[in-house]
Amino acid sequence: MSVQLKMRICFVVVVIFVLLLGALRQTAAANGKMTGDYSKLSGIIIPGFASTQLRAWSFLDCPYSPLDFNPLDLVWLDTTKSIILQLLSAVNCWLKCVLLDPYNQTDHPECKSRPDSGLSAITELDPGYITGPLSSVWKDWIKWCIEFGIEANAIIAVPYDWRLSPSKLEERDLYFHKLKLTFETALKLRGGPSVVFAHSLGNNVFRYFLEWLKLEIAPKHYIQWLDEHIHAYFAVGSPFLGATETVKAALSGATFGLPVSEGTARLMFNSFGSSLWMMPFSKYCTADSIYWKHFSGGIKKDHPTYHCDEQEFRLNYSGWPTNIVNIEIPIRGYDAYPSVTDVTLTNLSSMEYGFPTLLSFSAREVSDGTFFKSIEDYDPESKRLLHQLKKLYHNDPILNPLTPWDRPPIKNVFCIYGVDMKTEVGHYFAPSGKPYPDNWIITDIIYEMEGSLISRSGNLVDGNPGTSSGDETVPYHSLSWCKNWLGPKVNITRTPQTEHDGSDVQVELSVENLHGADIVPNMTRSPKVKYITYYEDSESIPEKRTAVWEIDKANHRNIVRSPVLMRELWLQMWHDIHPDATSKFVTKAKRGPLRDEDCYWDYGKARCAWSEYCEYSYAFGDVHLGQSCRLKMSSGDMLLRYV
Repeated sequence: MSVQLKMRICFVVVVIFVLLLGALRQTAAANGKMTGDYSKLSGIIIPGFASTQLRAWSFLDCPYSPLDFNPLDLVWLDTTKSIILQLLSAVNCWLKCVLLDPYNQTDHPECKSRPDSGLSAITELDPGYITGPLSSVWKDWIKWCIEFGIEANAIIAVPYDWRLSPSKLEERDLYFHKLKLTFETALKLRGGPSVVFAHSLGNNVFRYFLEWLKLEIAPKHYIQWLDEHIHAYFAVGSPFLGATETVKAALSGATFGLPVSEGTARLMFNSFGSSLWMMPFSKYCTADSIYWKHFSGGIKKDHPTYHCDEQEFRLNYSGWPTNIVNIEIPIRGYDAYPSVTDVTLTNLSSMEYGFPTLLSFSAREVSDGTFFKSIEDYDPESKRLLHQLKKLYHNDPILNPLTPWDRPPIKNVFCIYGVDMKTEVGHYFAPSGKPYPDNWIITDIIYEMEGSLISRSGNLVDGNPGTSSGDETVPYHSLSWCKNWLGPKVNITRTPQTEHDGSDVQVELSVENLHGADIVPNMTRSPKVKYITYYEDSESIPEKRTAVWEIDKANHRNIVRSPVLMRELWLQMWHDIHPDATSKFVTKAKRGPLRDEDCYWDYGKARCAWSEYCEYSYAFGDVHLGQSCRLKMSSGDMLLRYV
C-alpha cells in the first residue's frame, strides 16, 4: 500500500471520528445529559458546627443504665440514647464522651470520640423518626446530586471534629493536610477542579485552610494551586464577623434541642475549643499577616500583632447594631477586679460602692478578652475561656480567626445567606442566685427585625440597625460582610423565589458600591412574596467573579435543605460548565420547574400548572393529582434553557 493511500485512509478515519464525536455530543444534549467539563468537577462539602457525627472510640460502662458506649457507637447525635440516659439521670456518662479538657483539648480519660467519615457523617446526624429536622443536614442535597446524575465519587464530604480549634484540628488530626490531599486526589480522579460548599462554621474552617496552605506551598505556586484545584467557593450562612448567640451559649448554655439542662449544655459548649471560633468581633480590628512577614524578610513573630483602626474607638458598638453583652455584676469594691483592663476600670469609675452595676461590652471587648476578664471573679468559666482565647486564637501561628475576612483568592466566590429573620444581636445578663454553672440568667434579649431593633418585650431599642436582619442565628452585620468583596459597580437583580415567568424580575445595572457601606437596591417589595436578591460583579477583579445572594426568610440551619437554594446552585453550576454559555452568570429572566416535584395541579384551571413544562402523567401509586404532574422532558433538557 502506498504512503499516499495510507495518508488518505488516516485522514478519512480522523474525519469520521470527529463527525461521530460531534454527533455523540449532540445526542447527549438531546437526551438531556450534561456536557462540557461537568464530568470533571467534584463537590467538596465542609459542614458546620455540630453537623458531623461523632462516634465513640473506646468502651465506657454507664452505671445504673443498660446503655453503655462501645467503639463506633454514635455519641453525637444519638438522641434516643441521650433521652434514656437523661431519664435515668446518667447524662454524665454521655458527657464523658463529648466533653474535652478546656485547657489542653484532650478527651476524657474514660471515653474518647472521633468524627465519622464519608457522606454518612453529614447527611443525617441521627437517622430515625425521633429527631426529624433536628438531625437532617445534607441529605436533601445528596438526593439532588443523585437525581441529576452526579457520580458517587464526585461528591466528597470532609467532616471534622467541630469541637476543636483550628490549630488543634491540624495538631491532633492533620485535618488540613488531609484536606489538601482531598483536593489533589479529586483532581487526579475527576480531571478537573472542585467546587467547595461550606456551611456556617465550615466557612471558618475553609478560611483557615487557605491561610495554612500559604505556608505549605511556595508563594509563586499558591494561586496556581488554587486555580487548578478550586473552581468555585459557595459560602453559605457564614458568620464572617461572628455570631451573638455564641456569647449566650458561653454564659447560659444552648441545648441544640437535646434533652439536657442549659447548665449542662454550658459545660459542654465551653469545653470545646471551637466555642470561641464564632465569637463576635470588630471589623475595625485586624492582625498582621505572618505569611507576608515571613517572605518579606520581616521580623518573624510567634503570633499576629492585633491592632484596631481609629474608627473602632470613634464609633459605637464596634460597628454592630448594639452592644453584644450587658451584664449586671454585684460590686463588692474595686479590689474585686485585680486584672481588669483599663477600659473596664473606666466603666467602674462612676460606680457606687456595694450596688449592682450594669456593664456593657462591644464586639471588640468580647473578642479581645476584656469581657471575660471583667467577670472572672464571679465566674470560674471565664478563666478557662481566657486561656482558650489567648492560646488557641490570639496566639495562633497561622491566623487570628477573630479578624475580618478578605476575599478568598479563588476565581469564583458566591456568598449566600438568609435575611429578614428575627435574630438576636444583644443580651442582658444578671446573677441568678444559683450555683455554677447556672449562675447567670438572661433578663432581656435585643433582636434585629427588618431594619429595626426590638427588645424581648417588643419595645424599640436605640442602636445602629442594618437595612435588613439576619438568618435567625447570625446577625445581618456579620452575614453581609462579604458585600465588601464586591467591586465599585454591581449589578443587582431581585426575583421571586418561586417559579416565575420573568414579569416580576427587577434589575439595576452598575449600581455604585461604596466600600464599608451596605448596598440598598431601589426596588419594590410585595409583602406576600419571598425574594432572592442577587448582587453580581465580574468586572472588578480580572478573570474573577463575586456574587452575593440574599434569600428572604431562609433559616440558618435549614438553608442547606432549601429547594430554592439548591435550584440556584444547580443552575449556576450547569451554566458554568456548559460550553455554550456566554454570560458571566446564569440568567434570572425566568424560573421554570426542574424536577417532577416542582410540578403541581392547578385546581383553578383543572390541569397541571406550568403546562409549558409539566403534564399529567399518572403512575401507579400516585394518591393525588399533584403527584401525577410530571415534567414533559428530562431535567437535563430543562437545564438547557438556562445556558
